[in-house]
Amino acid sequence: MIDEIKEHKVFIDNIKKERKKVVALRIILLVSIFALWEISGDLKWIDPFLTSTPSRMFKTLIKLYNEGNLFTNIGITCLETIIGFTLGTFLGTIIAVLLWCSKLAAKVLDPYIVVLNALPKIALAPIIIFWVGNGITAIIVITLLISIVVTIITILDGFNSVDNDKIKLLKTFGARKFQTLTHLIIPATVPTFLSALKINVGLSWVGVIMGEFLVAKEGLGFLIVFGGQTSELDTVMLSILILSILAYLMYEGVNILEKKLISKLNH
Repeated sequence: MIDEIKEHKVFIDNIKKERKKVVALRIILLVSIFALWEISGDLKWIDPFLTSTPSRMFKTLIKLYNEGNLFTNIGITCLETIIGFTLGTFLGTIIAVLLWCSKLAAKVLDPYIVVLNALPKIALAPIIIFWVGNGITAIIVITLLISIVVTIITILDGFNSVDNDKIKLLKTFGARKFQTLTHLIIPATVPTFLSALKINVGLSWVGVIMGEFLVAKEGLGFLIVFGGQTSELDTVMLSILILSILAYLMYEGVNILEKKLISKLNH
């Protein structure tokens, strides 16, 4: 018994060491990339006007902060992304549940869902702008359209992949469709749902930036377009870097949620 406890402790310690090693290597890699980037710009190996450098981006960051535009633009983009992400995930899940409940509706709508998934959503942007106006609503609708179809397809596939023998067993015991859904289908597809969340993180940011490119007067997408039009590429690179950080933080938030849900399911 004592030996087993020691072995378990050694195993846990090794896992912690491995995690620390990975984090350290990630930090070293990131610092190395930024250092090489800065040195390359200073030594004119690359054109700092075209690629910017960390020091130039930092000066731009201070400039935007002093102008009072930095957190306003970040906040607007984050708000649009969170709303689009939440609506896309919620509505996509509800529609997937309804389609699972009605096999006929799923068969009828299947080709339309496939076409919507394949259609470049940016092609619908001019129509959306005419429908809902030139503002934050249009951006959220574009984001919603991008994420909702993928959510429907992913979650519905997860529902349909549940073992039919288990479904038949519940029916044998007199379970109704709603009981089968809540007691078997949804718990069995939690990993699929979490995968859909991870996919939607990236799609939501794509949708928001696409929308801001077209209609926004504020936000990180607007800063990218404005910086490109005025040849302020430091602003463009800084906005892209901030977007990368925000997208990573949102993805990590989903990872934390995944760990908590899986831990609860295992217990």
